[in-house]
Amino acid sequence: MMRSAFKLALFGLALSSSAVFADELKFANFMPPTHPYVPGAFEPFAKAVTDATKGEVTVKLYNGGELGAGPVEQYSRVVDGVAELAVSLPGYTASQFPLTLTAELPGVLDEATGTENLWKHLSEFDHDYRRVQLVALWSSAENLLFSREKPVRSLADVKGMKIRVPSRNTGLLVEAWGGTPVSMPVSEIYNAMQTGVIDAAMIDGTGINAFKLAEVANSITKGMKTTNSPFFIIMNRDAFDALSPEQQEAVRTAGKQASLDGQKVQLTVAEKGLADFAATSGKEVITLDAAAAAEFDAAAENVTQTVLAETEGAQAIADALKVQ
Repeated sequence: MMRSAFKLALFGLALSSSAVFADELKFANFMPPTHPYVPGAFEPFAKAVTDATKGEVTVKLYNGGELGAGPVEQYSRVVDGVAELAVSLPGYTASQFPLTLTAELPGVLDEATGTENLWKHLSEFDHDYRRVQLVALWSSAENLLFSREKPVRSLADVKGMKIRVPSRNTGLLVEAWGGTPVSMPVSEIYNAMQTGVIDAAMIDGTGINAFKLAEVANSITKGMKTTNSPFFIIMNRDAFDALSPEQQEAVRTAGKQASLDGQKVQLTVAEKGLADFAATSGKEVITLDAAAAAEFDAAAENVTQTVLAETEGAQAIADALKVQ
């Protein structure tokens, strides 16, 4: 009798332990633990979920690609349940997110108000997230042109340059400028630029300090209409559905705040990165004059109109997002 009671107690303990484990959500982050997003957005998100659910649901961060390296597979990791949560950029798996990537096109979002506009029209993107739960979505600082050796002061300077791009749309933009797009994750830019595999890279100003790009780029060109690279946090659909309505709301609320925090981190870190770059001996931040910018912008407008025309539903989303 005592032995049976003991086995029953152990079984109950095992069930209890499983329940606790099931309520710990794994958050896959491909960025290093030192990246500003971690203390600025991801850790506050985890704390907000824990606090709002009174510890019934917790979030554990796995930084530095601990659950799998690189941003490209983040979407599939969530779909397959390797992680309950993950952060990534829709541009890395563009075919999955055609409507979301409308927001990255030149001239659609304003850097300062982009995230707010995304959240005003969040339901417009539901089709892109039918296999997962969208938790957070924010716009980034605008992508700039980091050049290894050749300063870019006019559209003619871009011709023939091999330029890293973060997404298909940015690749189309680079092609319209006369360059050759090279797709690669942000973690590979440093080595590719250092070894001359690429001549330049399209990335926002956060890359200056977060990925040490000031060590391999000598100039940055800005002042033209360009893309931005939206970020998202997504959640495994089954894991989200298993939460109570109150717990789901806690995740949604924390996700919206993480979106606002993410944009704030982006803009703050990008601004500081540009200032640091400009203050470094031998480095130059080039702001195009009106005439030079107009050439870039004409090419960018053609790209935006082409992508909107070929993507069903994109024009309506772009029109909504442009309304201030």
